[in-house]
Amino acid sequence: MTVGARDGAPRQRRDARRNRELLQEAAHEVFTEQGLDAPLDVIARRAGVGNATLYRHFPTRAALVDAVFRDSLTGTMDAGEQARKAPDAWAGLTAYLEVVFRTLAADRGSNDLMTTHLRGVESLEAVHEHNRRTVAALLSRLRDEGTVRADVTTEDVLFGLAALGRAVPALTAATATPDATATATAPDAWRRPLALFLAGLRTAPAAAPLPAPALTAAELGEVLRELGPHRTRAGDREPGT
Repeated sequence: MTVGARDGAPRQRRDARRNRELLQEAAHEVFTEQGLDAPLDVIARRAGVGNATLYRHFPTRAALVDAVFRDSLTGTMDAGEQARKAPDAWAGLTAYLEVVFRTLAADRGSNDLMTTHLRGVESLEAVHEHNRRTVAALLSRLRDEGTVRADVTTEDVLFGLAALGRAVPALTAATATPDATATATAPDAWRRPLALFLAGLRTAPAAAPLPAPALTAAELGEVLRELGPHRTRAGDREPGT
């Protein structure tokens, strides 16, 4: 047997591992920019491999998403554990949701993961269930204290948070004014609508000042544009440009 033949299998394994790493790196970049519905062929091209190589390593979109995000959402579970142990249930809930919403604001891929449902992503199922149990435990304590409305359910809160969370990337996205002067909404612009949502849960909401400045009319227009299906993806060009 020649040296080349002996080295063939290890070299193939090294190449396969490298291709898998390149695909995961490229997928993380593309999902961050475009969300989890980004075309898989874009990921393959960015990784410098063919579509067949991608499907050989990740036969489904769910398998690729699971590999990319498996370890990135554990911080929310750690925050949930801390929130459940907080002496003040309201402070625990608000601190926990700050962590969750910072994750939602970090990239579109994480936002898609935590505000929608994608079948077959096992690590995500665990995060969603942990999130549900955390919110349920804190709401139970708050009801016992008489701090929140007695008729508010865990599902009410989770639905409201998911709906609000879907708007977070648009709130934090960079925009441009018609005269091409670059502007951007504040990176923590989500704190204001979250505070309004939480205030609606309370039996006697405190009239505390709202965090983060209100959106201007122009910023609201840009946010609504970003929420639409016609929004410009990273790398897209406007007609005529």
